[in-house]
Amino acid sequence: MAKKKQLSKKKPNAADSFDGVYLFKMVLYLLLGSMWLKISSGGDMTFPIPIGLIIGLIFTTHEHFQIDRKIEYAVMLVAMLFGYFAPYGLYINF
Repeated sequence: MAKKKQLSKKKPNAADSFDGVYLFKMVLYLLLGSMWLKISSGGDMTFPIPIGLIIGLIFTTHEHFQIDRKIEYAVMLVAMLFGYFAPYGLYINF
């Protein structure tokens, strides 16, 4: 007699959900690191402040799950450089 195969439901793997959380964290740090506050007072004088990098560093140092902090720092630094040259951000003129 042939045995019937029982179909088992695949349980979600902890590593699968962890990959999604890690990817979400990297995207968050990429977006956060690219934010700048650029203050200009008339003329051509602007004073840029990397506000996203500062907030991202605070989040990174107080994070509960510290997997590989060096990669998070590198992502934020690259995003900071990109955000400096890209034409978006928060501009304050006075």
